[in-house]
Order: sequence, then C-alpha cells, then structure tokens
Amino acid sequence: MNKYSIAIAAAVAFSGATLAVAQAEVKIATVGPLTGQYASFGEQMQRGLQKAVEDLNANGGINGEEVVAIIEDDACDPKQAVAAANKLAGEGVSFVAGHFCSGSSIPASSVYMESDILQISPASTNPDFTDKPFEEGWYNVFRTCGRDDAQGIVAGNYLADNYANGEIAILHDKTAYGKGLADQTKAQLNKRGIEEAVYEAYTAGERDYSALVSKLKAEGIKAMYVGGYHTEAGLMIRQAREQNYEPQLVSGDALVTEEYWNITGDAGEGTIMTFAPDPRKLSEAAELVEEFRADGYEPEGYTLYTYAAVQVWAQAAEDTGSFETMTLSEAIKGNTFNTVIGEITFDEKGDPADPNYVWYVWKDGNYSEM
Repeated sequence: MNKYSIAIAAAVAFSGATLAVAQAEVKIATVGPLTGQYASFGEQMQRGLQKAVEDLNANGGINGEEVVAIIEDDACDPKQAVAAANKLAGEGVSFVAGHFCSGSSIPASSVYMESDILQISPASTNPDFTDKPFEEGWYNVFRTCGRDDAQGIVAGNYLADNYANGEIAILHDKTAYGKGLADQTKAQLNKRGIEEAVYEAYTAGERDYSALVSKLKAEGIKAMYVGGYHTEAGLMIRQAREQNYEPQLVSGDALVTEEYWNITGDAGEGTIMTFAPDPRKLSEAAELVEEFRADGYEPEGYTLYTYAAVQVWAQAAEDTGSFETMTLSEAIKGNTFNTVIGEITFDEKGDPADPNYVWYVWKDGNYSEM
C-alpha cells in the first residue's frame, strides 16, 4: 500500500481485519482552463485531482463512500467559470479544487457559497480571493498556494536591489491575477523608494507585442516585470530578442511551465520568476512523483497543489466523519495538514500561513531554483 495514499486520509472501517467497501459516493471536482492558451495548467489540475481520487478509492474511499471525480473547463473566463460552478452545484458536488485563474475563482466562489460547497483553489493567488469572503463572513473559501502580496514583496525587493535607477517597466494583462501581481510588486518597489519608468497594461491573447517592446527599448528599460501568463511573456521576450534588445524578464508563478520555453526557445534563457519551493523535491512527494512519471506525466506546476487540496478535504472529512461544508471549514481553519507539498496550516482567512517564495531561472530549456 502506498504510504502517501494512506496520508491522503482515506477512511477505512474495519470488521476484524476486513477493509470496508464504499457503498455510496461523494462527488468532488476541479475546474480550470482545459481549453485555450492556458490549457497546460488545467491539465495539471485535472491530473492532480484524478490521481488523488484514484488513491482515495484504492484505500476504501472516504467515510465509507466512493469518491467520484468531475472535471470542468472554464477556459479562465469568468462567465464560463460561473456557469461551471452552477453546473457543479446542480450535480451535488461537495468540494471543488479550483479554479486556476483568480478571475475565475473569485466570481465562482459566490456560487459555491450560495450552494454550500467547499472551495480550495490550488492556484488562485489574488488576495481578494480570500480577503473579500473573510470580510463578508463566508466560511467555505481556501487555497493551498500563496498570495500575490507575499509574492510581490519578493519581486519588488529584487527589482529595488538590482535596478536602483528605476529602469524598470511593470506590465500587466488586466486580469485579476496579472494586475494583482503587478500591483503588489509595484507597491513594494515604490515602498523601497524607487519609481518604475513604465507602468502599462497589455491585451492578453495577442500575437504581436513588438510595438510595446520597441517602446521599452526606446526608453532604456533594463528590467521588464510581467504580471501575466507564460504565453504573452514568452512572446514579449522572443520579440525583444528579435530586435536585439535584451532586458531582464521577471515574472511570477505562471511562467513555471515547460510551455514557456516552447514559446521562447533560447530567448527565454535567463528569465526569472517567483514560485514556492518545488514540492517535487520533498520526501513527502517522492513516491507520488515517481508514480506520475511512471505514467509518462511530469507533475510540474500545480499538479501537486491540486492533489494537496484533495488531501486537506479528505483529512478533514475523515477527522470529522462529515462532508458538511461548515463542519469541514471549522476543521480546516487554524489546523495543520500533512500533504505532498508539505505541512499546511491555514489561517483565519483560509490562506496557508507563512507562504515561502523563492526564485526560479530558465536555463538550457529547463527551470530550477536559483
């Protein structure tokens, strides 16, 4: 028996030494961008959820019930996210590990609250995702990842330490994630007494950012901070290199995906980004990572964060003997859970306490911690 499957807290009822067979079912889901330019992240979440459910059911399910996995696509579109959330509510889902984009998680959270569904996002980093529910007295919203205000401090300090003359451009894609991350980085940079030379929005989904790149080159920008996703950031740095322009590209966790290098090629060399320490290196995850790799899948990015979200739900359900959202929420807040991404202690807002961010760098087609 896989010891990490045991750690996921499958409920086991014994009659003598006999493992109980799940007689009913409980539905859980993940929602992310399974289509569109961010589909690689949706696949990470899908893989994480499906593997977690497989491991749970191999050990008897939870509270005597078989766990059923449901996967929905929101394409990182807020309207589609709300539609998916309503669909899941109609299907009687008890728990959602999602969404990916903050701009999807935030509006969907209203549906989950109204429908009394527990939500734990593996990836949504905008502070408003947990701040606003906390202010409203909601009880159902959590995440296993860190927040932009923690990530932005790290990025802002790097820019202040290395570009004291302010030859910095802060760019964002106008999304809840991208703008939120850019604004938190800008706030820390400005707190350090340095004003960026350029603060500008760009439109996600375009293919040609050469005009923006030309502007940054003309203004002597040496560091471009991109609050956004790997697709647009990759195109920007590639088009900069085509103009013989070599700014330092700095960004966040959305660039921690192999697809970034597929877009940039050698132009991506030296790109740096903030993310949590790689959970694939943890002893808690070693066996699970090998199982993913044996199936031909590399569990990068948010794969293990999604698995961990299911672990938290499962452990809380087993500890309380309940699937009721209020009961589970009370069991999660203020408590510590053993997961494949390490111990997670949730604060009163539903965020991991003391999130840790480190720097990653792209080199020779691979990313690793600096």
